[in-house]
Amino acid sequence: MTSDIDPKATNAGLATTETPALELVRGPAPVDTMLPAKASLVDLALDWWPVVAFVASAAMLATAHAFETFGKLYPCTLCLKQREVFWVAGTVALIAIAARYSPWAARLRRPFDLLLGAIFLYGAGLAAFHAGVEWKWWPGPTTCSGGASAAASDLVAMLKGDKIKPPACDKAAWIFLGISMAGWNALISLGLAVASLMAGLRKAGTVR
Repeated sequence: MTSDIDPKATNAGLATTETPALELVRGPAPVDTMLPAKASLVDLALDWWPVVAFVASAAMLATAHAFETFGKLYPCTLCLKQREVFWVAGTVALIAIAARYSPWAARLRRPFDLLLGAIFLYGAGLAAFHAGVEWKWWPGPTTCSGGASAAASDLVAMLKGDKIKPPACDKAAWIFLGISMAGWNALISLGLAVASLMAGLRKAGTVR
C-alpha cells in the first residue's frame, strides 16, 4: 500500500499532515504613563511656592548679613532698601504658608503667589536701579553719597576700634563674573518674580 503523501510536497514543507507553526503575536508594550507619574522638581517647587519663596528670602538675607559680618562689606542706603524687600517677601510667604491650612486655601493661593511676584519684581527693579547707579548710568539718591550716618552695627564696630567708612551707592563693593552684588540681586529677584507668576497662574486643580 502506497502512501498518499507526495515526497516532493513533504520536502517542500507542504505535506497535509504537517502542523503549521504558530507565531506568537506580541501585544502592545506596557505603557509607562499608566504608573503614577512622579512630579518633577519644578512642579513640586511651584506647588509649594510660598515655602520656596520664604527659604529664598531667608537665604538672600543671610547672604547679605554674612558679607557684612565676615566680609566687612557694609551696606549702603540702597542695599538696606533691597534687604527690606526680602523681609517683606519672607513675611508674606509665611502668611501664605499659614493660609494653606485655612478653609480659604484654594482662594488665597493665587493672590498670595501673585503678590509675591509683585514684591520680587519690585526688588528686581530696585536692584537694577542700584546697579545702574554703580555703572554711573544715572545718579543715585542724595543719601548714597557716602556721607550717611553709620548703622547700629557700624557703631558697634567703631567701639571695637574698627575704622568704618560709610559706603557710597555708586561704588560696587563686590563683583563676581563682572556683575556686582546689586546686579546679582536683580537677576535672582527677577527669577523669583517669574517663578511666582508661574505658580500663581497654574490651574488650581494641579496644586496639592
